[in-house]
Amino acid sequence: MHWIVRAWKQFVILLAVVLLTTGCKSAFLPVLSNNPWEQIQLPVAENLLDISFTDDPNHGWLVGTKSALLETLDGGKSWRQRVLDLGEQLYRFSSVNFSGKEGWITGQPSILLHTIDGGQSWAQIPLSEQLPGSPNTIVALAPKTAEMTTDLGAIYRTTDGGKNWKAMVNEAFGVAKSIDRFDDGSYVAVSSRGNFFSVWKPGDDIWHPYNRNSSRRLQSMGFTKDGRLWMLARGGQVQFSNSPENPEDWQEAQNPEFATSWGLLDLAYRTQDELWVVGGSGNLLCSFDNGKTWQKDTEVEDIPANFYKITFLSEDKGFIIGQRGTLLRYQGAAKTA
Repeated sequence: MHWIVRAWKQFVILLAVVLLTTGCKSAFLPVLSNNPWEQIQLPVAENLLDISFTDDPNHGWLVGTKSALLETLDGGKSWRQRVLDLGEQLYRFSSVNFSGKEGWITGQPSILLHTIDGGQSWAQIPLSEQLPGSPNTIVALAPKTAEMTTDLGAIYRTTDGGKNWKAMVNEAFGVAKSIDRFDDGSYVAVSSRGNFFSVWKPGDDIWHPYNRNSSRRLQSMGFTKDGRLWMLARGGQVQFSNSPENPEDWQEAQNPEFATSWGLLDLAYRTQDELWVVGGSGNLLCSFDNGKTWQKDTEVEDIPANFYKITFLSEDKGFIIGQRGTLLRYQGAAKTA
């Protein structure tokens, strides 16, 4: 009997060795030959959530938890704190966006701020108590025109500077983990539990739901440069759809790095083919061939923070934002290993 148990143990060990050796090629990624990101010291330690610039490329705004509001006048190299008189309530500023000198800030508990002078002054816009959910994201589209979502997936548009809002969908989506907007006005939202996603396009009356295509719960989703969908799922899984027209037609899922394949939280394109993925514990991955192969930026691993948002405002201007006042600024072209 004992020899049978020993034989089984040896078999299991041998099987583990075989699986390990066959998967080694993707266990650890090649290291990026240079780090194009610099960490920026900030005067606050709050969790940061969003960033936007005015029509002046040197003038930008950064928002976060506990009413964190920061302003830069040198392209993001340095930031100063701005404090608004909003009473004793502390807000979670979740989104900021500018078109020219006109800008908007949304947050929770329900708050909407508006500026027409680049942020020299901010006015609080009253919101209806019947609003489904709290303001979550906002995008400035044109003078006096903006589009706002709530954390329940309602979509509203104003064309008169926030005095009146028109509902774009008949029913809210439900509690959303993430919501992303494409340039053509389309949205993709991930449910709070990550078990399904929904797509809305201009002209639709309702969100169109789709089941996830694997057992892994969804973390976040967004749009590629050409309007296809990208998906990040639990366990460090990355996946891209095949066409903008079919949200159910997906390429094979990939795990860029099995050794540290957890906590991938956001993805952004710098160019048509170059994209970056950020995650927990300073995880930062890069692909120069539209997600076919990956490299890792190991020089930021020691930063003690989760990176949960990455954005490129242009090919030369990008930022990674995260918890405890963490901000990284893109400062030069990355090179392949």
